[in-house]
Amino acid sequence: MKYKMENDHHARPVAHESLQSNLRRTVMLSGLAGLLSSRFSFAQEKWPNRAIHLVVPFSAGGAADTSARAFAVQLTEILGQNVVVENRTGGNAVVAASAVLQAPRDGYTFIWDAANCLTNPLLIKDLAFNYQTSFTPITLPVRAPQVIAVRQDFPAKNIHEFFEYVKAHPGKVSCGTPPSGGMAHLALALLQERANIQLIHTPYRGGADAARDIMGGQIDSILITASSARGPYRAGKARLLAVTSATRSSVYPDVPTLAESGLPGYDMDDWFGLFAATGTPEAILPRMQEAIVRAAGSPVLISSMEQAGQVPVANSTKDFTMWLNQQRELLQKLIRTAKITVG
Repeated sequence: MKYKMENDHHARPVAHESLQSNLRRTVMLSGLAGLLSSRFSFAQEKWPNRAIHLVVPFSAGGAADTSARAFAVQLTEILGQNVVVENRTGGNAVVAASAVLQAPRDGYTFIWDAANCLTNPLLIKDLAFNYQTSFTPITLPVRAPQVIAVRQDFPAKNIHEFFEYVKAHPGKVSCGTPPSGGMAHLALALLQERANIQLIHTPYRGGADAARDIMGGQIDSILITASSARGPYRAGKARLLAVTSATRSSVYPDVPTLAESGLPGYDMDDWFGLFAATGTPEAILPRMQEAIVRAAGSPVLISSMEQAGQVPVANSTKDFTMWLNQQRELLQKLIRTAKITVG
């Protein structure tokens, strides 16, 4: 070991100076890391201290949008900060998902997603991300029963006449759903398989778009959520033939279910789940889930959901995750069997 001479009488190792320097550097870095960690923890403790954004992959006016906005009103009151709904349509809901993944993962951006998060991996090649690892489930805020409706001047007056007409005119009757690969598309595929009919599928970005076109007579039929169908139904531009849920809708009690119309066991509700980008502070996620539960219990929200034909759920993160795994298996099997594609 080399020595440095001091006053020609004393010697000390140069390595000792290096050791002290390293120690000082380590202490400084540890202090900085601790400071950053404390500031990060403080930021979580103060959450939320600014507006929260709910990104909806579907167009304004549809079931996803209306349910998100109904919850946003209650969440704003519960959390004490504005909860803003952003509609990011396109790319079969991939545009919205990508936007959330590109946003800071600080607990201020969430996605109000639907079945596309389970089906897109099979339907879209070369996805830039993995839904299962890129997003963390929080809760299932709402289920959205769906309906089959026809334009007002369509020859069939009920679901049985509709089946008969479509069988007599295979490949001639159009049916709109939002969007490709979404729950309505899958419900339509199952309907065609079970009823042995052939329809022309017309995909839309959102339920409001499909509702607009049936009001204008551009398509023959639609399979969309009960809330999205409310406009054309109330305007006298469409007739409701059946609901896709296991039980009748409280909003349309006179409309039969497909299960009681010759397709026993048929049950294909749409749904909207709340997810965060993976890497969002874990301490924030249960607080957001708890806020959703509180919002779902609001009499105002329950009333607005019922009028829209939607059902608040707000389950636990554990239950939601287990249910997603079951849905993933069911829907992906249906995609393969029905050979569903997008584009």
